[in-house]
Amino acid sequence: MANKVSCIFLAAAPGITQLLHHFQKRYAFHKSAVDRLIQSVTSRRTPRSVYDPIRYVMSGGGKRLRAVLTILACEALGGRARSALNAAVAIELLHNFTLVHDDVMDHARLRRNKKTVHERWDTNTAILAGDEMIALAYAVLQRPAGRTPPQVLAVFTRAFVEVCEGQGFDKEFESRGNVSVREYSAMIRQKTARVISAAAEIGALAANAGPRERKALRSYGEHIGMAFQMNDDLLDIIGDQRAFGKAIGGDIAEGKKTLLLLRAIERAGARDRQFLRSLRPGARIPRKMVDRVRRLYITTGAVDEVRRNIASMTRAAQRALSGIPAGRGKAMLSWLADELVERSA
Repeated sequence: MANKVSCIFLAAAPGITQLLHHFQKRYAFHKSAVDRLIQSVTSRRTPRSVYDPIRYVMSGGGKRLRAVLTILACEALGGRARSALNAAVAIELLHNFTLVHDDVMDHARLRRNKKTVHERWDTNTAILAGDEMIALAYAVLQRPAGRTPPQVLAVFTRAFVEVCEGQGFDKEFESRGNVSVREYSAMIRQKTARVISAAAEIGALAANAGPRERKALRSYGEHIGMAFQMNDDLLDIIGDQRAFGKAIGGDIAEGKKTLLLLRAIERAGARDRQFLRSLRPGARIPRKMVDRVRRLYITTGAVDEVRRNIASMTRAAQRALSGIPAGRGKAMLSWLADELVERSA
């Protein structure tokens, strides 16, 4: 677990280890509440072709980051956890919907060390299950319990639209040879950061926060979302498959234009640059090719640059928290930002 929580509240508090333990327990407590509601929402038995795959996905592990963030953001602004619970589960269903459909498009075989839905069943089942998940997300979002503010629906829908657009850009970039770093950043802002940003902002709305607090948490979520995706790109090439839960080198096999690849192409010698530019989407690639790409990412300094960018985004997320009141809730958000930087899965 991360030990470098940067919030002043923590620095002044006695027993930092005890406080970190409290944060971990609080996170686990909220995750458990989210899991229980997910089980309730997905409890229907028929049609089995729809609900069996959904339960398979939703019971497959995962940290429930976006869902718990929704609740933590609400609590940090004085709201009650249960006021944000429906929205938290809706956000988690939205996120997992994107994973099911992304896995189909990326021909992914594993997710969280389990077969993906289209591998376990088939592509049509995966598409239908994903569709039902987003439908369930809207259904739980509009439940009367918790008095969900009307703005939540607008923020949620905007995130839904943008994550689909981000995935569209990601797929377009696979067949393009001239993707810029700016285009990559814009793509991950939509594909990954937007849902995390929405989770934080919806938490603020559930606490009836004002515009200043909403903006602060929206910015916080966007920056940790950017850091999260860049770390995901990094783990895809240097991570451990058992911890990561997906095949290492999947981004290379699919021709993903990551910051690692773009920077390595800029800095590599002519022969290595030609090799990197030759990478195109394909079902599988030899392990030795993955190893060669990894070496190039390291020797060109691309890995070090991505790590610096992750740290920079995390610092920006911490600065965004200056817009919300001091207290244990704010400290926990600070801890969470640092925790994500050090994740290995």
